[in-house]
Amino acid sequence: MSGIALKRAASTLMSTLGLAMPDNFRHFEATDPSGRVWNVDFLWIQNAISIRHADAVDVKFELSAGAERTTKVVALMHPDLLALREGSGLPVTDPWCSALAARHLRRMIETGEDMEKALVTPGLETLREYA
Repeated sequence: MSGIALKRAASTLMSTLGLAMPDNFRHFEATDPSGRVWNVDFLWIQNAISIRHADAVDVKFELSAGAERTTKVVALMHPDLLALREGSGLPVTDPWCSALAARHLRRMIETGEDMEKALVTPGLETLREYA
């Protein structure tokens, strides 16, 4: 079994047992309110100033459920990221931003909230729940 297949199998087993792997932002599964299981794969992280002239970090994911496929971008506002790290002495890193975005996307899928949107921007208070 390849490394990727092994990671997906472990993620599926953990989800089945109710032990979600919220910090595995590269691949995870989430179930929407209708019971459909979405496979989520991390695609990229990029400074949004270069693509949208926004002071944000964009994290893009591909979602698939059966034959249905879609992509979602979670935009994390830079001032919010700095506020979350304020006083901790910890830097804002790509893995940390990606994990925050994955946690928000998981919540979106599980609640159905904002699933019609291709680009979502969680607020600071929402991000505090994941940090």
